Amino acid sequence: MVDVGQKPATARVARASGSIHMEAATLALIQSGSHKKGDVLGIARIAGIMASKKTADLIPLCHPIALTRVTVDFEIGNQCVMCEARAETVGPTGVEMEALTAVQIALLTIYDMCKAVDRGMAITDVKLLEKVGGKSGHWVAAK
Repeated sequence: MVDVGQKPATARVARASGSIHMEAATLALIQSGSHKKGDVLGIARIAGIMASKKTADLIPLCHPIALTRVTVDFEIGNQCVMCEARAETVGPTGVEMEALTAVQIALLTIYDMCKAVDRGMAITDVKLLEKVGGKSGHWVAAK
């Protein structure tokens, strides 16, 4: 594990995104809110937030971070649900892994809740969009 003890605490933000592609009928089920397991996107949002707080337990050598804010938002696309997560902290190390973990677990939760009706769903394009703070400053992914 890298020693971050001497690094100054700075405000840090990271945004990540990803998508889950599915059949039109599966997307309609999610949008209508009539899935027998409940509110798919609401449950996926909570799962993503909870996962971001457990990132250091899941990824070896990842520092535990006191998160100050995490958001997980969804947008409906053409036969897909797009997810964007934002993680924030004030500390000596960044929150990229927390944002990426939130996206992955939110999308996996959608898969888990809908797999009985659509086993062919595919999670794609998970990536870091932006990071702010620390020695390396502001970084934005190329479009």
